[in-house]
Amino acid sequence: SSKLKTVLFLGSVRENRLGARVATFMKAQLEKHNHEVTVFDPDVMDFALLKKPIFFYPPDRAGAPKWLVEAETAVKEADCYVIISVEYNHCMPTALSNMIDHFGGSSYAYKPSGIVCYSPGIYGGMRAAMKLRAMTGELGCLSVSNIFGIPRVNQAIDEAGNPLDDHMEKGAEKLISQ
Repeated sequence: SSKLKTVLFLGSVRENRLGARVATFMKAQLEKHNHEVTVFDPDVMDFALLKKPIFFYPPDRAGAPKWLVEAETAVKEADCYVIISVEYNHCMPTALSNMIDHFGGSSYAYKPSGIVCYSPGIYGGMRAAMKLRAMTGELGCLSVSNIFGIPRVNQAIDEAGNPLDDHMEKGAEKLISQ
């Protein structure tokens, strides 16, 4: 069977971020379940503070940076999205919303999305997830009902992205199956 195309959005750019290990873990879990994963990482990709989203360029995208046109194609061709977010001041990180906002809502429409949130503390980023659920609804890519929250992330996934307890694979499986 053909693989599902999935764009995985990683939201954090903070120094010593824990999100990279969550992204590595989730990418591996998705690939085990027949997903072809493209990672969007604002720490690696050139998502400057949003001044000109892709849809401000002409329909043929003349003048748009090549990497942004390629990113738009990946977003439009995706079958689904997985959004990984930490919580900054009880909200999603600016880098995450900035990255998502580079593309118009029609790019995301009618496709499922999953939210994976984490924190070093006990709430697992759930307050940020609630804001993301509202955002995905407005984009037309409704999040599945299960939110995969990872509290105490530094004790749940090692630096190489390996799960440190069986809750991790079970939680990922529940999200992915939805």
